[in-house]
Amino acid sequence: MIVIVVLLAFYLAFNLGANDVANAMGTSVGSKAVTLKQALIIAGVLEFTGAVLFGHEVSETLATKIANPTLFASTPQMLAIGMMTVLLSCGLWLQIATSCGLPVSSSHAVVGAIAGFSWVALGIGAIDWSSIGQITLGWIVTPIISGTIAALFYSQIKRWILEQPHQLLHLNEWVPWLSAMLLGVFGVIVLPAVTQPIASFLIAEVGIKIPAHDISLLVGGIAAVGLSFYSWRELEMGREGDGVKSFSLSQNSQLPTVERLFAKFQLLSACFVAFAHGSNDVGNAIAPLAAIVYIHNTGTVPIGGIAIPIWILVLGGAGIVTGLAVWGKKVIATIGESIIPLQPSSGFCAELATATTILLASRLGLPVSTSHALVGGVVGIGLVQNPKSVQFKTLQGIATAWLVTVPVSAGLSAAIFSIVRILNLG
Repeated sequence: MIVIVVLLAFYLAFNLGANDVANAMGTSVGSKAVTLKQALIIAGVLEFTGAVLFGHEVSETLATKIANPTLFASTPQMLAIGMMTVLLSCGLWLQIATSCGLPVSSSHAVVGAIAGFSWVALGIGAIDWSSIGQITLGWIVTPIISGTIAALFYSQIKRWILEQPHQLLHLNEWVPWLSAMLLGVFGVIVLPAVTQPIASFLIAEVGIKIPAHDISLLVGGIAAVGLSFYSWRELEMGREGDGVKSFSLSQNSQLPTVERLFAKFQLLSACFVAFAHGSNDVGNAIAPLAAIVYIHNTGTVPIGGIAIPIWILVLGGAGIVTGLAVWGKKVIATIGESIIPLQPSSGFCAELATATTILLASRLGLPVSTSHALVGGVVGIGLVQNPKSVQFKTLQGIATAWLVTVPVSAGLSAAIFSIVRILNLG
């Protein structure tokens, strides 16, 4: 049974990667900051890294807090069968959505599937409605928060750089702030966990006690300074390559150099989004597997908490990477090209807002939707640029897919669970 469950978990992770790759790299490909091949390689490495290093918190939430585990205490095998149906039903829905080019929420699908089989198994009381409410709140506020952050970022860049008569001069002045913003957003949330082993090593082996957050600040500060000097050098080389002899030329002659630098910033922001996506959404694929393995090993349901074995995190990361490499191209066009026309400057702001929103949620253990965050960010940019440029017909299709994901996945899970239970009893 474990072999079958592992294969089902990989199937779900595969389809999750195929669908959600657009959330990490769609805007970068759409703005021509990276090629599709580069996007797949970069996203593959960072999705896997994020999944293995930070995927356990969201996985614990999904494995223990959606279906009320105490109600399954006397029938742990029923919970295991239910989690198997979650893997299959979510994988099927994500595969259908991907074939239609629709970026749906894997978080929606998993939560709906867990609720669906729980309702059939033990009735409405088996669902932990407080956790459902918290996660649903996250679904609602995620695009609003991400869109607001993206609009705020882009409106300032638009006002102080893109609409100025001497763009290069103003961008030159903004480079340190952009570098600090980019690395600060990522570093404040992730670096403390990454640098904790360094602090422990210094205490144990060298006898030097340095707070982990001080190491994080040092690493982030050095990186921001380095990125600033690198960016200034790129601007100087770009001006020379474009034949720009001074900062007083027209806007049209400065725009290629400006957007080239923003393309490099967008590449970094896309890396952060990929890492954030891996750390958050891998839980959707492996949480049911973790719960089943726990039940198999202990004969009990995970009530208090659950430790996610590293091999499960690796399996989830590998499945996501394989899916995005094999079938991820189909959904990228929807995010990157079919909502608004994107340039590196606008794509950078959308991705930075998405990374901010998702990484914060991941550190809080809240399985929010990366799709919602990215689409919200892109729409926020579009409203600042030109509301008429937003393709609301595309958004209508995406919103419809979001809306039906929970009932469809719940219905699939309930139907599959009912069939399996009948066959098992027979």
